Amino acid sequence: MAKPMTADDILSLVASLAPQERARLMRLITEQRGTDEAAAYAATPPRRDEFSSDEEPLAWEAEGWGNTD
Repeated sequence: MAKPMTADDILSLVASLAPQERARLMRLITEQRGTDEAAAYAATPPRRDEFSSDEEPLAWEAEGWGNTD
């Protein structure tokens, strides 16, 4: 059985593609493929800091509302 490739393994191959082929590859990658997305998210769960913030989200929208100048 062939060893699975990593993103680093194929980076040079992608860089050598003609612009049209690179665009075609991007379209193929981003097409909806059913549950493939679930497998990708399961393989690389979000990092601790990916969705966190020190600020309250509602505070972002409230800034500047009290100014009457």
